[in-house]
Amino acid sequence: MARPLRIEYAGALYHVLSRGDRGEAIFLDDADRRAFLCALEQVCGKTGWEVHAYCLMGNHFHLVVETPQANLALGAER
Repeated sequence: MARPLRIEYAGALYHVLSRGDRGEAIFLDDADRRAFLCALEQVCGKTGWEVHAYCLMGNHFHLVVETPQANLALGAER
């Protein structure tokens, strides 16, 4: 069964999180964390997102993101 579509709003704040499969690590070292933050910065530049907070853990991350346009799914694909 397909997952229901997200409801997106311009100017909304979202708590975004992602975990590694079966609890596996997604960040092995600080270089991985820097690469993730660099990619996030590029996505924010293209989408206009503003990151209010983030937390990078070994096997997951949390973001609090504000989207000036209703484009959360577009940025998440990148």
